[in-house]
Amino acid sequence: MARKKPLVVVTRKLPDKIETRMRELFDARLNVDDVPMTQAQLAEAMATADVLVPAICDRIDSAVIEAAGPSLKLIANFGNGVDHIDVAAANARGIAITNTPGVLTEDTADMTMALILAVPRRLTEGAALITSDDGTWPGWSPMWMLGHRIWGKRLGIIGMGRIGQAVARRARAFGLQIHYHNRRPLPAHIEEELEATYWDSLDQMLARMDILSINCPHTPATFHLLSARRLKLVRPDAYIVNTARGEVIDEHALIRMIENGELAGAGLDVFEREPAVSPKLLKLARAGKVVLLPHMGSATVEARIDTGEKVIVNIKAFMDGHRPPDRVLPAML
Repeated sequence: MARKKPLVVVTRKLPDKIETRMRELFDARLNVDDVPMTQAQLAEAMATADVLVPAICDRIDSAVIEAAGPSLKLIANFGNGVDHIDVAAANARGIAITNTPGVLTEDTADMTMALILAVPRRLTEGAALITSDDGTWPGWSPMWMLGHRIWGKRLGIIGMGRIGQAVARRARAFGLQIHYHNRRPLPAHIEEELEATYWDSLDQMLARMDILSINCPHTPATFHLLSARRLKLVRPDAYIVNTARGEVIDEHALIRMIENGELAGAGLDVFEREPAVSPKLLKLARAGKVVLLPHMGSATVEARIDTGEKVIVNIKAFMDGHRPPDRVLPAML
């Protein structure tokens, strides 16, 4: 007799290629309408499924995990970050967690570089002017839409993992000087390749950079890593770019400093209270002080397919009695 397929509940719409493969391998319940599940629906799914496949928009807190039935043994996250999952609570219940590291690196680094270019050079502000209906653009003139060059500037990367290193490689090609803060220095050969300067003191690095790029994960240790106190250390002519997690910055303090001219501007692909975006940030965007994007750093067809394939590998390995390649443990966070 054929072995019963595991019941896999997928919380959001995934690429057709991935959903089709999931249906072939598992008893997959798909969310074809892509309507976000409520906390009650997530708890109901946990009560019946063998595997839950959530995304970053799903809050898998201790209450949802407490609702897990005896058959639920794996939460195979669709994405790298697991800050939306109570990993400790899941571990206490004997539920394994997996993620999908590595597949978003190049796409997120591309978007980071795009924001590093867009903010100092006023790209979105210029695009809005050229497409406006009020005839704002009178034609080229020497003093029109002046921004700042990035060549020769100092870029401080906060978090030098896969994405931080990919950003550094791109930034070097644009003539930026690479500096970084990390929990520990990079191996000497990588530091030499990137021509990167390590700062063990984040405070000291912040005070010396022209552009700051946040590329660290959101963990309890990095919540408001750029606090109001630390933001005060940043030079008033500097720019901040964040494609990691909104919670890493004290957003209220950031807004206040840009409003007061204590920071030159910011490029944000993530926000502290997603999907809500502060009205004050929207006002700053209309004034050309910030560039805002709707969490699209990894939004490529290739990334979504690669992520889905990693999810399938993790589920298949786990169900076959093997250690999944991307197991997440509380000690890793």
